[in-house]
Amino acid sequence: MSTPVITPSGLFVEERLLIGGELRPASGGRTYENVNPATEQVVGVAADATAEDMGAAVAAARAAFDEGTWAGDVELRVRCLRQLHAALLRHAPELRETIRAEVGATNVSLDVPLFARALDNITYAADLAERYEFVRDLGVGESMGRMSRRYQYREPVGVVAAITPWNAPMQVNLAKAAFALAAGCTVILKPAPDTPWSATALGRLAVEETDLPPGVLNVVPTSDNAVAQILAEDPRVDLISFTGSTAVGRHLMAVAAGTVKKVFLELGGKSAWIQCDDAGIDTNALMIAYQSLAQSGQGCSINTRLLVQRSRYEETIAKVADAFRSIPYGDPADPNTYMGPLINARQRARVLDYIEIGKAEGARLVLGGGRPAHLERGYYVEPTIFADVDPNARIAQEEIFGPVLVIIPFDTDEEAVRIANSTIFGLAGTVESADATRARAIAEKIRSGVVNVNGGMYFSCEVPFGGYKQSGVGREMGTLGFEEYTEVKIISEGVA
Repeated sequence: MSTPVITPSGLFVEERLLIGGELRPASGGRTYENVNPATEQVVGVAADATAEDMGAAVAAARAAFDEGTWAGDVELRVRCLRQLHAALLRHAPELRETIRAEVGATNVSLDVPLFARALDNITYAADLAERYEFVRDLGVGESMGRMSRRYQYREPVGVVAAITPWNAPMQVNLAKAAFALAAGCTVILKPAPDTPWSATALGRLAVEETDLPPGVLNVVPTSDNAVAQILAEDPRVDLISFTGSTAVGRHLMAVAAGTVKKVFLELGGKSAWIQCDDAGIDTNALMIAYQSLAQSGQGCSINTRLLVQRSRYEETIAKVADAFRSIPYGDPADPNTYMGPLINARQRARVLDYIEIGKAEGARLVLGGGRPAHLERGYYVEPTIFADVDPNARIAQEEIFGPVLVIIPFDTDEEAVRIANSTIFGLAGTVESADATRARAIAEKIRSGVVNVNGGMYFSCEVPFGGYKQSGVGREMGTLGFEEYTEVKIISEGVA
C-alpha cells in the first residue's frame, strides 16, 4: 500500500517517517492526531518527529549528497522524478481523497492547484534538468595581463530543508522538492503539522515505487516547532526553502543567519485587484468572487483588496456581492461545492476576529461576517465583503487568510497604484481596463512579483513565482526557481 492506510473507522494511519531510505517510527513512538476541517472529526494519526529524528534526517541527507552519486548524475535524477510522477498518477484517486480530508479541498481545487496541476512541477523539473546547461563556456578574456578561458558551473547547493504550509500541501511540496531534487540536491521535507498525509504518501511512494537512493528524500512531519527550527540552525543544512507566514519567515531568516545559509522565502500577501472605470463589471465580478473564495481565501496570492474607480464604485459593489452569493460553499465532497472550510478552529477564530476588527474600524459590512447557520459542523466562515475601507485600516493592511474581501475606492490611476503599493507586502496583483496600454502601465508600477492583466494568469510550473518586500526572497518554479537550488562556480583556465 503506497498511501496512508485507511482503517475501518476511516482514519489515515501513517506512523512512520522517511529517513535515510527507511520508513521508521518516530523516536519514542511519538504520534499526533489531526482533524478533518469539514467534519471536525479526527482524520488520522501521524508520526511526530523528535529532535533526534530530525538530526538523523539531516545526517542522512548530508551523507547522500556528500558520498552518493545523486548530485552528479542527471540521468538518475530525471529517471527517479519521472518514476515518482508515474506513481502519483497511479495513486491519484487515493491521494485526492487524502488531500480533501486533511485540507477540506473541493473538487475544483483538486482539479487545478492542489493536485492535478501540482504534478506538473515534477515533469517540468525533470525536463528542465535534462536540457539545462550546467556548464557554460564564457569565452576567453584578459585579466591582469593574462588570457584565460572562463567556465560557469551551476552546481547543486547541497542539503535543502523544504518547510511547507497547509493551504496547498501537494503543490508546494512538489514545487520545492521536485526542483531541488532535479538540481541535484538532497531534501528534508517538513510538512505543516495540519497536513502530514500528502507528504508521508509522497515519502512512501518514493521508497516503494522509485529508484531514489537512500537519504536523497526524507519526510519528517512534526507538531513541535522547536524540532522544525533545527533545520534552520544546523550547519549541515545548506538552504532553507520556506513557504508560510511573514512572521515565521522573518524568524527563520534570523535563525539561519547564524550559519549564513541560503534562504528562499515565499511569504504573505495583501494583493490588490485594480478595477478601472472602463473595465467590464459583469464578467469581472464573477472572477473576483472566484479568486477571493478559492481555497476559502487561504491563498497568499489571492487579491484580497478590490480597488474600484469611484465612478463605478457602488455598481461594482452590488455586482460583486451578487457574485459572492452565487458561489456554492459547504461540504468539500459535494461536486457542486466551490468553497470549503478553513483549515482549523484557530484559523476560523482568527478570521472572525478580523471581521470584528473591520466593523470596529468603521468599514461597511456588505455581506457575510459570521459562521453560516446552515453548516453545524466544520470550520466555515461566510463569504464576507467590506466596503468603504480605509486603505490604512488593519483589514486593508494585514493578511486575513480567509474568505474576506475589502473594497476601496480610488479616483486616479496614480492613486490606485499608491494604494496597491501601500502595504508591507508585494506578492501579486490584477489590473483590469479596456485600454490595454493603460492596464500595462498600471501593472508596471505595482511593486509585486506577479501581476495579471486583463484576464491573464501567471500560475504555472514554468513561471517563476515570488514577491517583493516582505512577501519573500527569491523565486519558486520556472528556471529561476530551479536555479535557487544551485550555487555558481567559475573556473578560469590559463591559455597561451
